[in-house]
Amino acid sequence: MDPLRDGWLWWALAIGLGVPILLVVLTEILGALVRRGSPAAKTVRLLRNWVVPVGALLAVLAFASLSPADYVWVRIVATVFGFLLILLLLSALNVGVFGNAREGSWQQRIPQIFVQIAQLILIVVGVALLFQWVWDADVGGLIAALGVTSIVIGLALQNAVGGVISGLLLLFEQPFKIGDWLDTGSVQGRVTEVNWRAVHIDTGSGIQIVPNSTLSGASFTNKSLPAGPFSATTTVKFTTDDPPHEVVALLAEVSTSLPMRIADQPASAEYLGGGAYTVTLPIQGPDLEQRALSLYLSWLWYAARRRGLALDGDATDPIAEPGRLEQALDVVGPTLQLRPDDRERVLSTSRLERYGIGEIVIPAGVVPDEIRFIVQGRARFTADAGGGRLDVATAEPGDYVGQTALTREKATLTVVAADVLTVLVMPLDTVDELVRTRPRLAGEISTSIELRRKQAADAVASAGTVAGAIQLR
Repeated sequence: MDPLRDGWLWWALAIGLGVPILLVVLTEILGALVRRGSPAAKTVRLLRNWVVPVGALLAVLAFASLSPADYVWVRIVATVFGFLLILLLLSALNVGVFGNAREGSWQQRIPQIFVQIAQLILIVVGVALLFQWVWDADVGGLIAALGVTSIVIGLALQNAVGGVISGLLLLFEQPFKIGDWLDTGSVQGRVTEVNWRAVHIDTGSGIQIVPNSTLSGASFTNKSLPAGPFSATTTVKFTTDDPPHEVVALLAEVSTSLPMRIADQPASAEYLGGGAYTVTLPIQGPDLEQRALSLYLSWLWYAARRRGLALDGDATDPIAEPGRLEQALDVVGPTLQLRPDDRERVLSTSRLERYGIGEIVIPAGVVPDEIRFIVQGRARFTADAGGGRLDVATAEPGDYVGQTALTREKATLTVVAADVLTVLVMPLDTVDELVRTRPRLAGEISTSIELRRKQAADAVASAGTVAGAIQLR
């Protein structure tokens, strides 16, 4: 036997020298890929650890040893080698398609189960072809039987499978994500979980589970998209006797101090005719919509009655009942040091007003034209500092706010209603007349103005100190 003529010597040399060299090269490549964190490292590891050694074994059995082609061990090793090649090709395909997918690309959005199902189908087809090639097996009948079985199972489980498929399509399309706010028509809330079967929505009063088949077969609104300011809209009605320009100005003014409103986004109001108006409030997110609308409408109720406008066709105000003003004077009379002959002048020129919780009574930076005496409830003096409001002091029944009207100076503190607040509003002329005849009252008001000014300065300085300490940490 001539080794050179028979060829087995060449195969032996090729396997003996080529395989070690190939393994060394693959080891170096694998180390470089691992250091870079490349997803291709898994594919190269499979090639080095399994495909190359099994391929070398197959070559030894089938060629170097010149074993018969139908020898059982050759077929077994060929089957294993073919299966490893299928896995290698799938791994390379997975790296090429999904390995370097960009954020938000379709490769990242596609559910993993879709990839796994496709891989399973390719493996089954590849194994069938492998058995047909290596073992001369007839796999046509088996594939036909599997196809019929799949159809029968699909018809039997179409409802359950339909929900799963709907969930997978939702996961692939990603019309919403966890944390988004959905309005399905019957359910409103924040998405807390998305799975193959259903979407879990936190409605604020519990978790509502909505089947994916329901969402995929109906329309819904994702209130968190597009990204940016969210607008809450409501419709209110006044009477046709109320001047539209006054109503529109009132609707915009009430929204200015709404804490949920985006600071640099003004609210808008439009007249629809027939006494109806639509109001659009730019707020910080859909999760604040209900709270913002509830607070806005409650403030609007008080503000409309202070202006004499008929919200919902009703302009009546309980504090306008006879005798309420006299009762208010009994509360603030000691502060004003009223004499019996002063009551009639005060009663003829003053009025009562009410404010809802959180409403701004007097904003900082404006010159008040009236002084307000607290009759019922409490008011907070706040200073703007550090991007927020700091509580400085509290005013109780009998106290007064807006005293800088007497000195024609801007208010240094913002006055906010801490409770439902009732105040006696006294024009500046009436207060001037009382102050001229009561030096003691003038001194008290002057002292109060200086105290508020000092409190504002101390609050701003304190806020600066706290902010500096936080930054140093």
